[in-house]
This record gives sequence, C-alpha cells and structure tokens, in this order.
Amino acid sequence: MTPDEALENLLVTRWSCRAYQDRQVPRPVVERLLSLAQRTASWCNTQPWQVIVTSGAATERFRKAMTEWARENPAEFDFAPPAEYRGVYRDRRRASGWQLYEAVGIERGDREASARQAFENFRFFGAPHVAIVTTDAVHDLYGAVDSGLYVGTFLLAAQSLGLGAIPQAALAGHATLIRQHFDIPDDRKILLGISFGYPDEDHPTNSYRTARAPLEEVVTWADE
Repeated sequence: MTPDEALENLLVTRWSCRAYQDRQVPRPVVERLLSLAQRTASWCNTQPWQVIVTSGAATERFRKAMTEWARENPAEFDFAPPAEYRGVYRDRRRASGWQLYEAVGIERGDREASARQAFENFRFFGAPHVAIVTTDAVHDLYGAVDSGLYVGTFLLAAQSLGLGAIPQAALAGHATLIRQHFDIPDDRKILLGISFGYPDEDHPTNSYRTARAPLEEVVTWADE
C-alpha cells in the first residue's frame, strides 16, 4: 500500500464511535496514540495543545460528575459555538443526525428519545477513556486552529491503532465543570473532549457512515 493509499484508508474507514467495549486500552497503546498525535503541525511549532487523559476510576469519577452537572446546568463554552447553521451546513448536520436516529430506531418528532441519545455525550458513550484538549488562551483563534489539527491527527492515529474515538464539543459546553474537576488554570481554554477506546462494532450507533461533499461543492479553481 502506498503512503497516499494508507492515508486514504484511514480517512475512509474512520468514524465517530458512539459505543465501546468494556475494557481499558493498555497504557503503551495510549502512549503510542499520543506520540503519533504529537507530530501534528502547528504555527511556528508552538504546539499550544495540552491534553488530560482519563483511565479507570478517574474516567468513572469524571463520567459521574459530568452527567450530574449536565442535568442541572446550561451549556457554557470557552469558545463560542456556531450561532446557527444555514443552508447546506444545516442540511448536512440534519442528515448526520437522522442517520444516527434511524440507526437506533428513534422516530422523527420523538424529542424525548432524541434527548436521551444526545445525553449519551455526557456518559462518553460508555468509553473507558476521555482526552480533554485545551489550548493556550493567549493564542486565541490560532491556538484553537492548531489544537483542532491535533484533534484530527489524534482521530486518525486512534483508527490506525484499532481504536474508536469521537470528538465532542458537547463536553466543552460544560467548561466550568471540566475546569473545576481537573483544576485547569484560567490561562487555558477548553476546546473539546475526545472519548476513545475499543469500539463495539456490533452496536447500532456504529452501523452507519456519513457522506462527504464532492469537490465541486467546496473547491473553486483559479487557473488564470
């Protein structure tokens, strides 16, 4: 397999994993994952990301704290989320959501069931590990961009190691709890969380794959 074919294979086969096996990932495998992700490019090689990784009892304490907090508190982000989704972006978002709901048998209009599924974010979809990604507050937007590149590399590295993973902005929506729980200083901004572990490939939530827009929808050629 050529390098571009290997990369394409990772990109095509990766998906957002929403159900996990009940077993820990060995520490050497997690360290390998983090070492690969650390090769991410960044502006002037500043590498503004820092990562907190939970395992075992620490994941369970965080899961309990997050679910209790999320039931009682509104979302509060360090980085403002999109004000709204318009046009094709709204359409893509809806299509992805309906794929998930159809996979788990949630009918259109069943707000109670869709809310229950959304709340699985705060249970980390049963994952045994969570990575909280923060960036230097002073770097602001470009720190977030660099750290977003880190997240992309992390996801591909996880796929290469036979792991499932899902980036979760929903966790960053409770930045106050995360900051308190992990004693994160004010000079760091919470970007998102990544739940990861060995995927439960037989679970319905892992049975579908999202599409990607064709090049003509996203590329403008300037040849002359």
